[in-house]
Amino acid sequence: MTRQFNSYLKTGDNVIVTAGKEKGKTGVITKVLTKEDRVIVGGLNMVKRHQRPMRMGDEAGIINKEAPIHVSNVMIADPKTGEATRIGFKTLKDGKKVRFAKKSGQELDK
Repeated sequence: MTRQFNSYLKTGDNVIVTAGKEKGKTGVITKVLTKEDRVIVGGLNMVKRHQRPMRMGDEAGIINKEAPIHVSNVMIADPKTGEATRIGFKTLKDGKKVRFAKKSGQELDK
């Protein structure tokens, strides 16, 4: 049984890969797989897949696609400096809960 992570990573977040073959590269999250604790980052962790056409007009052959990366291997990029940072939560005066970068203190949610 896997532990489900809190939804601190969201689609559209700019992240830095901290471990693995893509270490140090940055990208934008295109999909979050909450049940597997993984994210898909656009243009990173590319793998080749052999694919057959399922219906007329489908692409067949060897295609490149993004493979999921575990959430422990990515960190949010700080909006001010671009460095990897942790995320905190705070409640604003109007009662809205927002995420913020711990290094700079800048809010991540618009």
